[in-house]
Amino acid sequence: MRSSINRPPTPGADEERDKEPSLEEVINIKLVESGEKEKLMELLRERLVECGWRDEMKALCRAYARKKGRNNVTVDDLIHVITPKGRASVPDSVKAELLHRIRSFLMSTSLR
Repeated sequence: MRSSINRPPTPGADEERDKEPSLEEVINIKLVESGEKEKLMELLRERLVECGWRDEMKALCRAYARKKGRNNVTVDDLIHVITPKGRASVPDSVKAELLHRIRSFLMSTSLR
């Protein structure tokens, strides 16, 4: 195994083949292959726009840029500051709807 100071060890070719995918990886693969992941992403975008979340995040970004000075803000700065606020402010109803859709998808694919 090779390693570096800045990143975790890189598995060798033999180790990569022996590794079983995690449950999360298997679910992600099924979602992507079926096209359901893209549908869920579109649903999420729609719901976040409908509830005003997107406008709220846009306003937070603008306020941060004004506070720090427009030329002193990078995209990485915005991501670092806004991401925790954005994740915390997603409405529970949106999270519940997505979770329901994911569960329904998994139930339908596991029966095949």
